[in-house]
Amino acid sequence: MKKFISLVLSCLLIAAAAPMIVGCSSNGDSFSEDNGKLKIVTTIFPYYDFTMNVTQDKANVKLLLSPGSEPHDYDPSPSDIVGIENCDIFIYNGGESDEWVESVLDSFQNSDIKIMCMMDYITPLYEQNPDHTQGDEYDEHIWTSVRNSQSLVSAIAREAAGADAENADFYADNADDYIARLQSLDDTFSDIVQNGKRNDVVFGDRFPFLYFVTDYNLDYECAFPGCSSETEPSIATVTYLIDYVRDENVPVVFYLDFSNGNTAQLISEDTNAVPIKLYSCHNITKKQFENGETYISLMEQNAEALKEALS
Repeated sequence: MKKFISLVLSCLLIAAAAPMIVGCSSNGDSFSEDNGKLKIVTTIFPYYDFTMNVTQDKANVKLLLSPGSEPHDYDPSPSDIVGIENCDIFIYNGGESDEWVESVLDSFQNSDIKIMCMMDYITPLYEQNPDHTQGDEYDEHIWTSVRNSQSLVSAIAREAAGADAENADFYADNADDYIARLQSLDDTFSDIVQNGKRNDVVFGDRFPFLYFVTDYNLDYECAFPGCSSETEPSIATVTYLIDYVRDENVPVVFYLDFSNGNTAQLISEDTNAVPIKLYSCHNITKKQFENGETYISLMEQNAEALKEALS
């Protein structure tokens, strides 16, 4: 990372003079253009989507993680770093996947950027191992809780208003409307859980849904922790999950977006469970982005999947 930062710093003058391309942008605006709008950079899709709903046409919003990219493999490009240095508000998640952020921010001369680490706005939970023992790191997938997301949207609106007082009421009203939609989604999940025939879910995959299951007091079994670098579970883990699914008559085994679903498929082949995708919303595909998929639309699909899993 130190070598990378040095390379970036040596390229800043060249990069600043060139047209800037930073991830995906809103409204087709050039991020280097001074059009009087707020410039906001977000690292991952949920915060891009939240920010777009709050600011709409009053800000230029950039998404660093390109649609279709594996979130845990992201490294900032020189143009990404220049974009961050020239923005008004930088929104990142925090956690192990964002360890690069501190080094990048330390290299900046511009101290006027508002830095938002979203994990600072909620109560973090420790990542859980497959045996439900506590891990050493906080679980970074805070947005999988729609209740957390309400708090995060409020924080974005406050900071946008602080940076652009002229549109403060606009941001506040948009945030209120969006939070109401999130609350409706929360109510939907609560109803599904309350009316479900069971209270457990099985993930034949990574498990980035600790905040989600905590909200609704769901029990769970999984193959890996949320940020595990493992790609294949042990034979003992697979055997345990197969036995659990068979013994408890579990109807659905979840696998994640951006996953090959192999473990869920393996469990399915030895049981009567159906493998179903559950969206972590960490990122979306290029096609989903072009088709206008949103955090809420993906969570609505998750609600339908959860209903089947608890039937």
